[in-house]
Parts: sequence; structure tokens; C-alpha cells
Amino acid sequence: MKKTWLGALGAVTLGLALAGCGGSSSSSGSGGTFRMGTASGIDSINPYVAFNQDAYATFQYIYPILVQYDETNKHFAPFYAKSWGSTDGGKTWTFHLTPNAKWSDGKPLTSEDAAWTINTDIKYASGGAANAAGLVAHITRADAPDPNTLVVHYEQAPGNVLGQFQQFFILPKHIWSQHVGNKGADLKTFANSPPVVGSGPFNLVKYQKNQIALFKKNPGYWGTKPKIDEFGLRMFSNDDAMISALKSHEIDAINVVPATAIKTLKDAGFEVSDVPGLDQTDFIINSSPKKTQHLELLSPKVREAFDHAIDRKQIIDVVFLGTAKPAYSIIPPTTGEWSNPDLKPATFDLAAANKILDGLGYKKGSDGIRLAQGHKMSYDVIAPTDVQSVPRTFQIIQSDFRKIGVQLRQKSLDSTAAFDQMSSPNNTYKNFDLALWDWTALIDPDFMLSVVTCGQLGGWSDTGMCDKNYDAMYSQQQLTPDQNARQALVWKMQKYLYDRRPYIWLANDDSVAAVSKNWEGFVNTPQGPFNELNIVSLTTVHKK
Repeated sequence: MKKTWLGALGAVTLGLALAGCGGSSSSSGSGGTFRMGTASGIDSINPYVAFNQDAYATFQYIYPILVQYDETNKHFAPFYAKSWGSTDGGKTWTFHLTPNAKWSDGKPLTSEDAAWTINTDIKYASGGAANAAGLVAHITRADAPDPNTLVVHYEQAPGNVLGQFQQFFILPKHIWSQHVGNKGADLKTFANSPPVVGSGPFNLVKYQKNQIALFKKNPGYWGTKPKIDEFGLRMFSNDDAMISALKSHEIDAINVVPATAIKTLKDAGFEVSDVPGLDQTDFIINSSPKKTQHLELLSPKVREAFDHAIDRKQIIDVVFLGTAKPAYSIIPPTTGEWSNPDLKPATFDLAAANKILDGLGYKKGSDGIRLAQGHKMSYDVIAPTDVQSVPRTFQIIQSDFRKIGVQLRQKSLDSTAAFDQMSSPNNTYKNFDLALWDWTALIDPDFMLSVVTCGQLGGWSDTGMCDKNYDAMYSQQQLTPDQNARQALVWKMQKYLYDRRPYIWLANDDSVAAVSKNWEGFVNTPQGPFNELNIVSLTTVHKK
């Protein structure tokens, strides 16, 4: 069972305890505690381990980052770096940093911390720093010629420098340099327990996995100070409980509103915002070349048949109640010009799916389940319990797959156990067939394109895909400074994945958030208010 809001927080602060009872310590305009609910959650507060989007939104608020997106979520804006430029034909980038910044423990924050983080991630990119490997690709080294200047050297002129550094969290050297033992493997085992030493607008002072996170305004923050004193993130495993908590004013806002609750919350007087989102649900097919069982799943024709057996319209109508659009590419349309406009969702056509499988010689047995290579086409589908859309989506897919002679069984696991099952043993991805999950994209396409590269096996990869031809295209787009030429490569890569289907994309859901009318300045984005694009929402939100 989950502890109650007050029970989970204990006596962290009197202000938050009072807020948990429905009160507020704020006066009009500023101060006080803002309480937000989420159905996702922070799986880890170690950047080398975390996967969930809420974890990366947390890092956005507690660590210095060179750049962020502006309020339109389309253009890069200064953050810890106030200005930047390139020389040497684009192979050298210089960032001019905010002077006199400090970490939350009072130590100076300088370019040496940034250079150390970059160089450490390069050194251990194939081990403990695998999560950050794509962000430092093609960098040869980083230098700190003075405390306020960072110089980054590339082997070739890159095309996505700011997109990479918008996701790159600078860590305090004096803390993390103690955890690089075992050839960098210790980076992943460091608990990074609160109070976390950071240098963002908030300090993370308390965290209980799958329960709560408490952030207090950082008095030494070098940027524009938040208007609230603190905010709490309460993590729910049950949508109904989250909605009830909002309606009873135990919390002030919800980061992602379930489609079934939109009308209820509007009728109850809450402000509900709905914008096109960057989140997409997906049906994952194990694509590891080391896979040893159910090898028919590696067949492009089998995957095509599966694609035709998925009713995206029903998923959107039933699961999302219309607050989504059909998904079809690893880069969603919300990214604008980066999404390939020539790609379309596969048609829902059970007859076509059956015809493909018949043509492969996979005949149905007396129980209606097909036989492929001597075994039944019967598979477990790993389903992470913290993705609220998964159970109903699975039921829809399971029913239609039964009509093409394929049996699916749901295997529910929490997100950590799900990924461990999928990547095992020893990052060979041998022990799973299918999964349901979702991805939250960024505006720049590089990160999403990276997750299916060989270099992300044991890192971000949840498909086990390793394709040298694809990797060559990925590297090429990273080293294409001309953005029109890079766009053409990005479109080509999307088509390559579209044809091979390591993912069958299901729904591109809207970003729907809700907030009490007692608050203003709560900004929704394609990633929700609590996001990894910028720090606008929780630094501008304030009591009316």
C-alpha cells in the first residue's frame, strides 16, 4: 500500500504538512508550497541509472544545464551558459558561463565541473556512463581555461551541439569524482541520497521511491528565483486516488490527467490544458541479433502482420478518449520539421495480417493458435505497471491478435524489473519477446534516434536492436552541421525504422494537465508542466 501524503512526508517541513491537510502557507502572489500529483514517478535520482521522464524533469530543476528551450519549446535559450559560439570550422565550441555560481553545499560551481562531467562521460561511455554516451558522442575532450569558460572539442563539426547539451546535467566534481571506481561502474551504484548537492532553482531534500519527492527553493540559485518556497511531487499508482486527491485539495495540480478525468475536473472547476504532446505509446518487438527463441519475431513480414492487427483508432477512442492521434514514427509530429511527413500509420486490416502469416506457412492449430518453426505463436508481453494506458491497450491488442492466431499474455512488472527482464542476461536481450511501454521525445530528434543504436545496449535500448547500417546513418546525422541536410538524414532514418519495426507505434497522446484555480503561472508543454524542456512552469507558478 502507498502511504498517505502526510505519512510519506513525515515532519519534513511544517509548511508542506499544513499543505497536505489542504491549507497553504503562502500569501497572495508568492511563497508557499505547491503540491503536484503524477502517475509516472521518479525511478532513481542517479542520472546514470534513471529512465522515467519524471526523473529527468527532476534533474532539470536541481542540476545546472548549459541551455534550455524557450517558452515556445522551439528555440534554445541561455541557462547556465549565457552565450556560446563555434570556431575551427565548427569543431570547437566555447560556452561562457554564469559567474560566481555555487553548489547547494556552498562549493563554487565552475567550468571545471562541466569539463569533468563531460570527460568522465566520455571515459566511461561504454560502462557506467552509458546513459550519457549519446550526449558526448564525437567529443574528444572538454577544457576549462578559466572558471567561467567551457571549451568543447569535437573530432568533426557536429550538427546537434545545443540539442545534446540541453539534456546534459552538470554534476559536482567534488561529489561524483569519488564514485568512478570499478572502471566507472560505481557511477551507477552511487545512491545520490537527499539532500542532493545541486545548483538548480530547487534543492531535492527528500525522496521516497514511488511515493514522494520534496523540493525546496535554492537560496543560492544563480538564476531567477522561483516564486514558491517549495513544491512536492506525490506519486500515485492509481488514477482514481490521484483525481480524488486533487478534488479534495490534498494536491494542487496533476502533471498528466487521465483522459477519463478531463470532464470531471473541468466540471469541478479546475483549469485543464490540452496541448499536442511528445509522448508516444509503443509495442516493442525484441530485435536483438542474439535472440535465440521465437526467431520468427525477427521477420519483417511477421512484424508487418502485427502492425496490421493493431487498431489504433480503438486504442485512441477507448484508452485516451480521443486525446491522442495515431502514432507511426519514432519522431512524433509535435517535433515539427523533424518528423517525416511521408510516413503514415499502417491500416488496421486483420484479413491482410492473416494473409501475410498464411503466406509464411504459419498454420493455425486446433486451438486457433498458429505454429511457427515448430512452436506456438504464443508470447509474454512485458507491461510496466507505471504506464497507466498499458492495461487497456493490452486488452485491445490481445483480442485482435487472437483473431490472427497469435496468443499474448500480459506480464506486469514495475519499470525497473521490466527493463531488467528485457535486457538480460548481461545486456544480450535474450529473455523477452514483446513489451508495451512509452517514450517521451525531445524536440531535437537525436536522443530518440539514439535509443536503437548498438551503443545503447545496456543503456537506453529497450529493443536490443543493433544494426551497423543504422548506426552509420545515426553518426552521419550527428556530424551534419547543415540542418537541411541533417533533416533529410533524420527522415531517412525514420523510414529505415518504419520498415523494420523494432517498435510498432500506437498513440501519440496529448499533454493534458490540471491545476487548481487558486494558482496561476502553471505552464503546460508538450512534455507536461513537469518536464525536461525548461524550468518555466515551477519557477513561475504562484498563488493568486
